[in-house]
Amino acid sequence: MQFNVKKRDELSRIGELLIDDKRIVTPNILSVNTNRFKAFDKADIILSNDKVKTNKPVLKFLQTPLKIDEKNFYYIDEKTGFVIIEYASQLFKKSKNFIDLIINVRKKIGYEKIIYTPAIAMPSNLALLCYMGIDFFDTTSAIIAARNKNIFFADGEYNIKDLIELPCNCPICNNINKKPSELSFEDILNHNYYMLFNELKQVRNIIKTGDLRNYVEKKVKTNTLYVTILRNLDMNYYEFLEEQTPVVSNKTIFATCSESYSRSEIKRFQSRVLNRYCKPDCTKILLLLPCSAKKPYSFSKTHKFFRRTILETSNPDIIHELIITSPLGLVPRELELVYPAANYDIPVTGVWNEDEKKMIKILLKEYLSKNKYEKIIVHLPKEITSFIIDFIKKPIITCVDSPTSDESLEKLKITLEENIVGFEKIDRYERTKQNLESLACYQFGKNIAKKLLKDTKIYGRYPDLKIIENNKQLGMLTKDRGFISLTLAGAKKIESYEKYWVEIADDFIPKGSILAPGIINTDENIRIGDEVLIFRKKSLIGIGAAVMNGADMKKSSYGEAVKIRHIL
Repeated sequence: MQFNVKKRDELSRIGELLIDDKRIVTPNILSVNTNRFKAFDKADIILSNDKVKTNKPVLKFLQTPLKIDEKNFYYIDEKTGFVIIEYASQLFKKSKNFIDLIINVRKKIGYEKIIYTPAIAMPSNLALLCYMGIDFFDTTSAIIAARNKNIFFADGEYNIKDLIELPCNCPICNNINKKPSELSFEDILNHNYYMLFNELKQVRNIIKTGDLRNYVEKKVKTNTLYVTILRNLDMNYYEFLEEQTPVVSNKTIFATCSESYSRSEIKRFQSRVLNRYCKPDCTKILLLLPCSAKKPYSFSKTHKFFRRTILETSNPDIIHELIITSPLGLVPRELELVYPAANYDIPVTGVWNEDEKKMIKILLKEYLSKNKYEKIIVHLPKEITSFIIDFIKKPIITCVDSPTSDESLEKLKITLEENIVGFEKIDRYERTKQNLESLACYQFGKNIAKKLLKDTKIYGRYPDLKIIENNKQLGMLTKDRGFISLTLAGAKKIESYEKYWVEIADDFIPKGSILAPGIINTDENIRIGDEVLIFRKKSLIGIGAAVMNGADMKKSSYGEAVKIRHIL
């Protein structure tokens, strides 16, 4: 029996389990088979103590050993290697205990082993369980529900006496002519099987697209227990989630509920803006602006008005733009291409709730304590201005009504021109270089950023900008990644900082990708999507992008770890 992870989406993953020359895609559901009820005919794998006539893999009921870890409630089945959560159905109702157990087991056993939670999978919670990194389930809940005359829906279960018509168009409901109250145990059971396995396929497809978190946030709203589990997971295990969350992605975050604000990529973005990012040194005037529906902001009609107004002034490059937005908080213009700043959407009502106001206040106060300006101009709608104005020293307000009205834009232009008087004229090329340095601070940290951009020139048209030193390209910013992609020359310039590196075995010959078995050491701070410097025998031989985080690269015995961009 062999298991390989093929696709990652934070803690969730698509895997391939090889059993008796049969390939089983995970996550998956073990279909229980006994003399009282047969396994679902669409199932990929069967769980039974009986002899079953089938060409599908059959696992025997996994017996609890005489001694079980009483603290952690799990054991490893010797035959299958499955890590089985004992009493999962009872623990699941105690949300914090269940989360602690699942995450601590995953930390202990590593990323390559399979976790199986018996008797808890339903269509309404399957996405959440997979998001937590669980790989296998079974059909026990479908059987118990059928015994109780409960029918599975996508959002929960309902008793047949409460239904006025058959619930769906599955083969069971389509091919019988009965009232819901007349459904037999077999009818209900087979309907429940279809609902459960349909949800399984949907979850697997969503994991493949890298979009499971958005789906989970929709699904958990059907049950307060599910919401509690997700909130506890975000609150108590941010660091663990963040390790598995890519820094580069093209997936849109739909921030439609309070749980969206706790996503690891959003919290990481906020932390990096405050603790890594540095504003361009040459900027002296801060301009606070609202966000736009279209991302990146500068490609929107709204921000084209703002940019045109700024560029019409006599010293536009002394002005620094900071976008106020929910759920991210603050987005400096230089980071508008970065994930998730370039990839989120929110419902716009014009009304900010108290949690949003508190978040903006905290972030803006700390940002202003670390990034100093001579003057601050506030070009925001009144509903935002009203809750940030108290702690801004001598704010200059320019928004008359709508930020994009002719009157507001004209006032903004006049105010900017009046306030840039007396400041040294900033060269456009120098400002572009400093913009990239600010981005590099967010991406790599301040020291590496300053080293990388020192003595360089910037060529190209935004957003496609090249970093050149002595006619050699060190790196390039592109809209697709939002980060600086390094060349070998760029990697060579920053290698002394010993950050974002992997060391491969002396006899390993990389071709297209660095595989995990070829890696002997890494910087564990690497995240999926980060730039990675490749070393062999302590010499830099290549540069690429991470496909695993640094810790998993060292622990994994298979899989692509780094996608190579340049190699000697």
